[in-house]
Amino acid sequence: MAKKRPQTKAKRPQITDGEIPVVGAREPCPCGSGRRYKACHGRAAAHAVTELVQRPFEGLPGECDWVALRELVPAATVELTLKDGLPEGVPSVTLATVLPMAWPALRRDDGSVLLGLQNDTASGDISRDLADTLQRALEAEPGTPVQGRRAPAGGPRLQEVLDPEGAFEPVVHSGFEFWVPDAENATPEVTASLERANAAAIPTVKLSGVDAAYWCETPEKNHLRWVMPHPEEQLLDALARLHAAGRSSLGEGTRLVGSFRAHGLIVPVWDLPSEVRAEDIEKPAAEFAERLAAALAATEPLTADERRARGGLTNRQVTLS
Repeated sequence: MAKKRPQTKAKRPQITDGEIPVVGAREPCPCGSGRRYKACHGRAAAHAVTELVQRPFEGLPGECDWVALRELVPAATVELTLKDGLPEGVPSVTLATVLPMAWPALRRDDGSVLLGLQNDTASGDISRDLADTLQRALEAEPGTPVQGRRAPAGGPRLQEVLDPEGAFEPVVHSGFEFWVPDAENATPEVTASLERANAAAIPTVKLSGVDAAYWCETPEKNHLRWVMPHPEEQLLDALARLHAAGRSSLGEGTRLVGSFRAHGLIVPVWDLPSEVRAEDIEKPAAEFAERLAAALAATEPLTADERRARGGLTNRQVTLS
C-alpha cells in the first residue's frame, strides 16, 4: 500500500490583537481562527464595553463629589481642567449635573462646552462614556447638542482626559438658570425644560467644613448625605462602633438612619429635624469627622453590641448603582 501523505495545514496569517479590525458579529474573525467574530475577538470587545466598572470615578480629583453630583445633587456645576489644555475656540469646559432636554453635552454658541453627568450611559463604564461624549463635544459645531452613544471599547476614560492635578470644586445652584445665559432668547423647548427641572429640584447645600457632605431639604424632614472615600467594610465597622456607643448622631433630634452604596463608595445618611439648616450642621459634622477618624483607626474586634449595630446599618443600606 502506498503511504498516506502527511496532511499539512496552511499557515494562518499572524495578526496581533491590536491589528484585528471590527467586523460583523457573524462574519469570520479576521484573526484566522475559523470562528465567527462574536465568538472570538468580538467577545472580548463586547465584554470590555458592557463590563460594569464598580468605581468609575476612582483616581479623579474629588471622586466623592463626582459620586454626589451623579446621584444626589440636583443642580451643580464644576469647571473642568483638561490634561492637554483647552482646544482653540473652546473657552471653557463645565461639568453639569443635568442639561436641558437631557442632552449628554452641549457646545454653546460661544464655543464653551457643557458636559452632563446624570444621563443614562450605554456601557458599564461611565467614565469612558463621559470621556467619549466630551471629546465629541469639543469637536462639535458651536450651538449644537451632542447625542449619546456607546463609547468605543478602546476609547479613553476621564482619567486620561482630565488633568489629575486639576481642582474639582462643585458649585451648587438653587435652580438650572445656568443653562441659559440669555434666558430671553431661549427656545420654548429649553424654557419648558428649565421650568420642569426647577420645579423638581430639591434644595441642596454643600457643607464647607467637611468633604462631599450635602444637606438637603424635603417636605417632611431634612437630610445630610455624606459620600465617604473609606473602604466599605472598614467604614461600616467604624460607623457601628459609633452607633453602638450612641455617638453617631449630629446633635439633638438627628439620627444616622442608614447608607447608600453608589459607584463603589458608601454614603451615610442622617435624618435632621426640619428646622435644622445647612449652617446648623457644619460644626456637628466636623466633630463627627473627628470621631469617625478615631473609630476608623480602631483594630479590635467588634463587640456584640457593635455587631448588632452593624447588622442594622447593613440592613438599611440601599444600592444606587
